Amino acid sequence: MNSVINKNNFVQSLLKILPSQCVLHEAEDLAPYECDGLSVYRATPMAVVLPDNIEQIKTVLTLCHTENIPVVARGAGTGLSGGALPLDNGILLSLARFNQILDIDTENRTARVQPGVRNLAISEAASTHGLYYAPDPSSQIACSIGGNVAENSGGVHCLKYGLTVHNIIKLQIITMQGEELTLGGDTLDSPGYDLLALMTGSEGLLGIITEITVKLLPKPAAARVMMASFNDVATAGQAVSEVIASGIVPAGLELMDNAAIRAADDFVQAGYPRDAAAILLCEVDGNEHEVADELEQAKAVLKASGAVEISIAGDEQERLKFWAGRKAAFPAVGRLAPDYYCMDGTIPRHQIATVLTRIHELSDEYGLDVVNVFHAGDGNLHPLILYDANIDGELERTEELGGRILEVCVELGGSITGEHGVGMEKINQMCVQYNSNELTQFHAIKYAFDPDGLLNPGKAIPTLHRCAEFGAMHVHHGQLPHPHIERF
Repeated sequence: MNSVINKNNFVQSLLKILPSQCVLHEAEDLAPYECDGLSVYRATPMAVVLPDNIEQIKTVLTLCHTENIPVVARGAGTGLSGGALPLDNGILLSLARFNQILDIDTENRTARVQPGVRNLAISEAASTHGLYYAPDPSSQIACSIGGNVAENSGGVHCLKYGLTVHNIIKLQIITMQGEELTLGGDTLDSPGYDLLALMTGSEGLLGIITEITVKLLPKPAAARVMMASFNDVATAGQAVSEVIASGIVPAGLELMDNAAIRAADDFVQAGYPRDAAAILLCEVDGNEHEVADELEQAKAVLKASGAVEISIAGDEQERLKFWAGRKAAFPAVGRLAPDYYCMDGTIPRHQIATVLTRIHELSDEYGLDVVNVFHAGDGNLHPLILYDANIDGELERTEELGGRILEVCVELGGSITGEHGVGMEKINQMCVQYNSNELTQFHAIKYAFDPDGLLNPGKAIPTLHRCAEFGAMHVHHGQLPHPHIERF
């Protein structure tokens, strides 16, 4: 940051260009913004800005660009990777007031929304037209669609309907220089580079999202869910591959181990078999005929794959009860220990049994219990590491265990993230997943959009120097394209 600027002077500059209700700068007002859903990292920004309109965003970005002040964008603050962690020498730009659904186009099955709109609110608004928005993160009641785009969020139904990137067609963004850009369009494809996909999952490093056009889908005529119980977690993992290999594409295919089963059942009385080592929730949707047919096929595959008991929800109320347990798994596990650390990695489906075995071995090695919840159909795992932050050194041991699990994912051909993003949490493991040439290219893309490195600096993409310190790569052949920008 420019050494001439200090906090008081900069806050006064903000108050000159914005109404006072749009600028928070007192300590008690800043405290709620010191972290996102990953609360192990905390920092206090110089100020929080809550703009009411696009012109205010442009004015703030222009000022910050002129004064060399970093900017971290924030949606609902439900992220789990420290991506919205503020900087003590920068501002936090909250988009919470951009919360309007601007248009629902029933003919083209799209909705035009502002980034602060809650994920679930889109489906609620579209419901009267027989439509809905498919991606459904577990936090959909609270998370914002802008944050979903920034992290490329998924959810329990992403196996059939895709991640956020598959369900949006257009973005309006503002660059750090205050330039408005439209990425994508109102048609299924647009010419040129696919900058829409580039922006999705960019974690606030490339621009500020101000408007999103999402796809809407017709509500399925029917949806049925079955619950298959297993005496062994690895067998349940293998059954996932067998279901997909059979040609069935479930709307959702979720795995929970015994600790998660018991916690969720205690929390919402979901009717889960409490003695099962693992359960799979398998949902199929479509018209009545295809649902009945696929349900029978899936049931046969699961029985042949080792399921000891299979229950099919008898009605919509029971279907929602089965899913309520899965949706509540994260808060339910919060009752098992003073703290838990939620990981997010992805592996090829056929490696689920292997990774579960490796997680169990690492859990024993570190002496920390791990509860497993999977978006099993697309290989997205969410191990929840139980710990107590009040015990000296236990948080550090937990972080190390989490890093080891992510490195196993890479070793098995997977990724260090499926939907939570990299943020601060996994930045060292980026050094494991990518080599120096690949990271150099990432930095070149960042430079093309944000040459001064002011948008969410220090997140998602590590410097080669950091990777060398982490000991994960040899960097003598790699050099950043613009090494003078230290924030990169």
